[in-house]
Amino acid sequence: MNQTVKQEFTLIADVALLHERKVLLVKYQDVKEFEGQTGWFLPDSAIRYLEHPEKAATRLLKEQLGLEPIPLDLDHIESFRGQDGSWHLAFHYRSALKNAPTLAVGAVIAAQEWFSLDQLPSKDNVAHHGWALSVLKKMDGSGL
Repeated sequence: MNQTVKQEFTLIADVALLHERKVLLVKYQDVKEFEGQTGWFLPDSAIRYLEHPEKAATRLLKEQLGLEPIPLDLDHIESFRGQDGSWHLAFHYRSALKNAPTLAVGAVIAAQEWFSLDQLPSKDNVAHHGWALSVLKKMDGSGL
């Protein structure tokens, strides 16, 4: 008997790459993975089965931006209900880079841009009703 089981939770890792008071935001080519959301995101990915959240963050930076492993700090963890009603647990990492990285943008990325922390895009231009902006605001309390 082949049954479809609704996934009841989603684990997510994202990374705020910071350089000279700027943050890297991305737009994705195929937004099906992102609940059909368009707009700017912090680079993020679903965490794979049994994958450690930090390993997922390192993987997404390699796959999406061509970055070799860099030091990451877990800034905070967020728990919320997703649009599909499932429980989401998001691990928000950050990395303060001394030098601007050379990016090799992967096929999943439609656009990438460094934004000044003082001139971020409007909430209407950020996916999930400005979610990346709220993540960055929470990070600001920890010394962005």
